[in-house]
Amino acid sequence: MYQRDQEDTTIYKVVVNHEEQYSIWPAEKENPLGWKDVGKSGLKSECLEYIKEVWTDMRPLSLRQKMAAKT
Repeated sequence: MYQRDQEDTTIYKVVVNHEEQYSIWPAEKENPLGWKDVGKSGLKSECLEYIKEVWTDMRPLSLRQKMAAKT
């Protein structure tokens, strides 16, 4: 059986970095360096839906701050 034919039952957590960029990471693994939990976990689709709702500005924080300082 192909892996893509198997249902992904992995529990993920939503993580964010210092630039306020979001990603998902397997819940049982230690976060990658520089990333912290945001408190949301669940199936991949649930985590991605959460990110879609909260990450409305895809620009990194440093760019948003730089652009705000120019105005």
